[in-house]
Amino acid sequence: MDDSSKHVEFFTGSLIEIQRLQLDLDENQIPSLVKNNFESGLRSGFYGGSPSQVQLFIFQEDLEKAKPILKKFKKDLEL
Repeated sequence: MDDSSKHVEFFTGSLIEIQRLQLDLDENQIPSLVKNNFESGLRSGFYGGSPSQVQLFIFQEDLEKAKPILKKFKKDLEL
């Protein structure tokens, strides 16, 4: 990973789903970033986004390593 690394959207779902998926990614040393417009909006005093539309981003170079993790995650949750 270098300074020119780019984040790509990896999964969108509820905060609980995102947090569970993050645990799986962390176990495989794949860093992730959460974007939660709903939570940000509430903290700022206005509405913004949906609680079921939390986004999880990973670095582009980790995408291939993370795909099997996402596949297993979806299978386990029957998504």
